[in-house]
Amino acid sequence: MAANVFPFRDARAAPDPVLEAGPVAHGLLPVPLVLDNGSFQVRAGWACPGQDPGPEPRLQFRAVCARGRGGARGGSGPQVGNALGSLEPLRWMLRSPFDRNVPVNLELQELLLDYSFQHLGVSSQGCVDHPIVLTEAVCNPLYSRQMMSELLFECYGIPKVAYGIDSLFSFYHNKPKNSMCSGLIISSGYQCTHVLPILEGRLDAKNCKRINLGGSQAAGYLQRLLQLKYPGHLAAITLSRMEEILHEHSYIAEDYVEELHKWRCPDYYENNVHKMQLPFSSKLLGSTLTSEEKQERRQQQLRRLQELNARRREEKLQLDQERLDRLLYVQELLEDGQMDQFHKALIELNMDSPEELQSYIQKLSSAVEQAKQKILQAEVNLEVDVVDSKPETPDLEQLEPSLEDVESMNDFDPLFSEETPGVEKPVPTVQPVFNLAAYHQLFVGTERIRAPEIIFQPSLIGEEQAGIAETLQYILDRYPKDVQEMLVQNVFLTGGNTMYPGIKARMEKELLEMRPFQSSFQVQLASNPVLDAWYGARDWALDHLDDNEVWITRKEYEEKGGEYLKEHCASNICVPIRLPKQASRSSDAQASSKGSAAGGGGAGEQA
Repeated sequence: MAANVFPFRDARAAPDPVLEAGPVAHGLLPVPLVLDNGSFQVRAGWACPGQDPGPEPRLQFRAVCARGRGGARGGSGPQVGNALGSLEPLRWMLRSPFDRNVPVNLELQELLLDYSFQHLGVSSQGCVDHPIVLTEAVCNPLYSRQMMSELLFECYGIPKVAYGIDSLFSFYHNKPKNSMCSGLIISSGYQCTHVLPILEGRLDAKNCKRINLGGSQAAGYLQRLLQLKYPGHLAAITLSRMEEILHEHSYIAEDYVEELHKWRCPDYYENNVHKMQLPFSSKLLGSTLTSEEKQERRQQQLRRLQELNARRREEKLQLDQERLDRLLYVQELLEDGQMDQFHKALIELNMDSPEELQSYIQKLSSAVEQAKQKILQAEVNLEVDVVDSKPETPDLEQLEPSLEDVESMNDFDPLFSEETPGVEKPVPTVQPVFNLAAYHQLFVGTERIRAPEIIFQPSLIGEEQAGIAETLQYILDRYPKDVQEMLVQNVFLTGGNTMYPGIKARMEKELLEMRPFQSSFQVQLASNPVLDAWYGARDWALDHLDDNEVWITRKEYEEKGGEYLKEHCASNICVPIRLPKQASRSSDAQASSKGSAAGGGGAGEQA
């Protein structure tokens, strides 16, 4: 393979196996289910106690659904996640339960949960008899949590649930055990980027900030850049391939402007450009088949046509025979004197009289006989064609030009010279005018840094938002100097959109520019930015398995409503719904009566 040429993998998701039965209980306590409900990918698995709880979640799939091809007419029903295989043919049909990173469509969310529970081997009958740890968005709207709790308790009958923020679970997994850490979490996912201040192990929700940019917007921006650069390959530049370029070929520039100046150097460009090879067919437009190969191809086409026509005749004959049997049955009713059933059958057949029935029977009988004769004749012709070494193909021969016609055409147009079926001399190899492989290559140069740069400079795609550095500075300015110094000692990066090479060095450069001279700070990248949220939720579930102060039970859900939340180290802040107090009717009536009495007394005194 040439230097810096990378073929697209076009990975196709394999269907997830259905586990026969998952773990039921550990001692007297049921095993919790951990669900990292992300807008890009759902990760689900069991929190099994023990020395080795498992290397990774058993189930990982895209959080999208699509209706089966059959639809309501007997199709396979909605398909979820990895069951969809390749997403590009179904891109226009894909639906997600998320608006940004908040689940709003609970019907689609129910499909994702059904898929998770089925493939994890939940064995309880009629309900999911396991505690569930579920991730939710930062400052999740109460209505979204209320619908999710209603779905879990009413539809699945779970015993208890605990909600937590994915980035806080990742922070919980990477910090030392039993330590009350403070710090700044920068979580960048598929739809959003959050900057979360943590003070003594608890989220400071009043100073959280969200940037509405993530991996989805970076993939869309990269797609627009390459489609403008290569308008001849619009259909081949798909979102799935752009995500592959982002995941495997992009990086964050430590200094964006300086990196662009480097790309202006031809030697640097040649050494660092990634040439993405699109799939293409090396078959030339001109045919180099010999006369024997053409004859064999014509015979194969003829056989396929004959088989197709025979199959259609048999299907039509079967339908006509079934209808004829039905009509003959109705005629027997008339002959047997069962007039009531005969008239009902005539109405069902949409006929008016026995004469019309007889006419239809005669027409169908003749059609069935003709079809049988045609099938027999076709079988005889097929046997003759098989025995004959050179079958007669009059229809196809009329379409194929003869040797004299080809020679006459060659006199006028030299492009037909490669069609000459010369058997005496070998056909010369036709050299292409240009390199097809090079034509189907996408040169990804500065696009490698331009697409992921949007989380630092949203103005690149026309978004009027602050980037990560400006948002970080704005949050730090809201705290005293000593708190700022404490926060910057633990800047934690997590989320799938922080897996670009160079992002840690870029954050250190941004902090060096915004912090005072000779001040210290520390930037830490999650050990696994994608899966650490699930690992942290699993660790948290095992540490708090018998702690009733952090789990929402069914009784509490019924008493306090679906928006109720119990706070813990990785949760949102509970904000209860406060309704304005309304004055009762009795108090209004008393106040009006007192007012009228006072008015009457005043009038009497005046009199």
